Amino acid sequence: MDTRKIGQLDASVIGLGCNNFGMRIDADAATKVVHTALDVGITFFDTADTYGGTLSEEYLGKALGSHRDEVLIATKFGSKIDEERHGARPDYVRRAVDDSLRRLGTDWIDLYQLHFPDPQTPIADTLGALDELVKAGKVREIGCSNFSVDQLREADEAATAGGLTHFVSVQNQYNLLHREPEEGVLAECDRLHLAFLPYFPLAAGLLTGKYRRNQPLPEHTRLTEMPEDVRNRALSERRIAIVERLIELADSEGHRVLELAIAWLLSRPQVASVIAGATSPEQVRANVKGADWQLSDELLARIDELAPRRD
Repeated sequence: MDTRKIGQLDASVIGLGCNNFGMRIDADAATKVVHTALDVGITFFDTADTYGGTLSEEYLGKALGSHRDEVLIATKFGSKIDEERHGARPDYVRRAVDDSLRRLGTDWIDLYQLHFPDPQTPIADTLGALDELVKAGKVREIGCSNFSVDQLREADEAATAGGLTHFVSVQNQYNLLHREPEEGVLAECDRLHLAFLPYFPLAAGLLTGKYRRNQPLPEHTRLTEMPEDVRNRALSERRIAIVERLIELADSEGHRVLELAIAWLLSRPQVASVIAGATSPEQVRANVKGADWQLSDELLARIDELAPRRD
C-alpha cells in the first residue's frame, strides 16, 4: 500500500480507526480486525485513551504484539475519562502519555494528538509538555484534532516563539457529506505543512450504501444506536438524496460508494491517511479498495455537482 508523510512518519494511505474496540467489539474480534489490517498492508492505527472506556488502547496493543516495530500507533489525550483525567494542562499530559504507553504495551507513541482544544490551558503550556515527551523519546510526532484555522495558527506561533516541537497533523471530520475543512483548514494545512487526517470518512456508515431511501434501517449500526434527533439529522432527506446520487455514480464506474468516498478523500493532497473504522475483517478489506481507485478530474467535477460543499 502507498504511504504518505505525517511529519517524519510514513503512514499507509488507509489507516485503521480503533474507536470500535471495547465499545462495539471485544478483544478477540479486535485482534481479527488488526491482523487483517496488517495482512492487507495497513501500517497506521489510530486510537484514543477514551475509546472503549480505555479498552481500545489495550486491545490494540495486545493485537499488534510482535508487530509493534512494523506499524505506527497514533493515539489521543484530552477527552474526559473521569473528573481527574481530562484536558491539556502539562501535569495531565505527562500522566496521560504514561497511561497510554502502559495500556498500549509500548515504549513510544508515533503520533500523540490533543483530542480537543482545551480553553482552560494556554496552548503554549500544552506544547511545552509535549515537547518534553518528544525529547524524552516517549513520542515521535505530535498532532491535534478538532482544531480551527485560528487555533492551528495560534499553536504554530506558540511553538515558534518557544522553540518547541510543532504539530505535524490535524485530525478533523471530513467526508463527502461534511466538507467544512475546505473552508480554511485544508489551506492552512498547506501553509503550515500539516498532514490532514479525516475522521468519519464514511459519515458514520452513511457512505457505505447500507442506508437507502425507503428501506428499513439496518440494525446494530452506529447511526441506529445514536439518539433519535442525531440520527434524524444524519439521515435527512437532503443527505440521503446525495448518497443515492453518489451510489448511482459509483455503480456506473463499477465501484461501491464506499470506495468512491475513500478515493475522493485521497484525491486531496493534504490528506495523509484515511482513518476508517471496522468491526470485521470484511470491512477492513472493503475499506482498502478505495486506495486503488484514482479519480479523474472529470469524475471529481461530477462528484462536486452531486455533493456540493455546503451541508
